[in-house]
Amino acid sequence: MIHERFNNQHPDLCTALRWKGQIIGVPHDPTVPSSHDGNYWCMYTQSCIGPDGAVAEPGNCCGSGRGCHNGKHCE
Repeated sequence: MIHERFNNQHPDLCTALRWKGQIIGVPHDPTVPSSHDGNYWCMYTQSCIGPDGAVAEPGNCCGSGRGCHNGKHCE
């Protein structure tokens, strides 16, 4: 089971959150466990800190509780 802090499959995950697994061009292999290395960043700030000053990671970036969720107030 994936800890919620690193669950990048959450249905309401912010579209601005990025992680290395998104850009690796290999097919998914269910026999290889996910690294869950915790290397996440925000597309808007290009760092591990979001526009609101909080850490950019799935546990913080799911749901509309953040003012910057899905690009709100980031333009």
